[in-house]
Amino acid sequence: MHKLRYCFIILFAFPVLSSAQDTSKISNQPGWQLITTQNAPVKREDCSFVEVDGLFYLLGGRGVKPVEVFNPGTKTWQQKGNTPFEMHHFQAVAYKNNIYVVGGMRGGYPHEKPLDSIYVYDTKKDEWQKGPPMPAGRLRGSGGTVIYKNKIYLVCGIQDGHYDGTVTWMDEFDPATGKWSILPDAPHGRDHFHAVVIDHKLYLAGGRRTSAKTKQVIQLTVPEVDVFDFKKQVWETLPASQNIPTQRAGGTAVKYRGKLVIIGGESIAQKESHHEVEAFDTKTGTWTKLPGLVTGRHDTGAITYKNRIYIVAGSANRGGGPDQNTIEVLNQ
Repeated sequence: MHKLRYCFIILFAFPVLSSAQDTSKISNQPGWQLITTQNAPVKREDCSFVEVDGLFYLLGGRGVKPVEVFNPGTKTWQQKGNTPFEMHHFQAVAYKNNIYVVGGMRGGYPHEKPLDSIYVYDTKKDEWQKGPPMPAGRLRGSGGTVIYKNKIYLVCGIQDGHYDGTVTWMDEFDPATGKWSILPDAPHGRDHFHAVVIDHKLYLAGGRRTSAKTKQVIQLTVPEVDVFDFKKQVWETLPASQNIPTQRAGGTAVKYRGKLVIIGGESIAQKESHHEVEAFDTKTGTWTKLPGLVTGRHDTGAITYKNRIYIVAGSANRGGGPDQNTIEVLNQ
């Protein structure tokens, strides 16, 4: 009896342990897959996702939220301290182990207020500092923010939350000196988008001209792709044949295998957030369709890391909510 019972226990335990090990691994099969994590972050949208030294930092969102750190090796989340106040609608960037929030917003819909200063999160100390003020008369949120040659660039955005004031402005911030410089305006105003640098050029694709003032909050999507040449300091709009295939705002953008990739978003075309993932080859001027997200989402961030793309959180439907906290990864 004892031997039979012992054998039964071993046979029963073996498949359960094997299954748990399988779910902790990321498959090499192409396409998006949800990652099974040991714990989960706070549900949120209108947030940002940034990689620093191999760790992924999820920060911001409506309401005061903690900074949460994902370790892609152990598939675990660690909760850090809260943001100093509510901050949302920004594309955070990493610079020298610090995360910069440039051009965010705070407050409730539709008159969210732009942040009046840069805010910096020290990833080593888990501390926030108030940085230099934003350039006078050029406050806005929900613009595109990038790093290029140790300087931070903020382009476009909206002045009055979701109500009015989409702009074409481009500003350069030098962290070494704390000084701002005004650069040439972009060809098209847009907000609710992310910007990407590829081969010394800044790419803007997706987004919209948000206008609750005219009851056109999500309708006025921008089809054109605008490109700023850092070396020549000039803008160009790509031909109409190179417009983004699926017009949407609130998507996130990354550089992946040398291409501009637009992920998710929202539009008037559907209630559910977009699953679409589209890649633009800057050398050939062509768009291709990549595998769609497992879960459509908008107003969050994505990270390219070790030849994969990671995305987390965001809203499952256009507008606000339901907020999510799942994380998925693309193998391609």
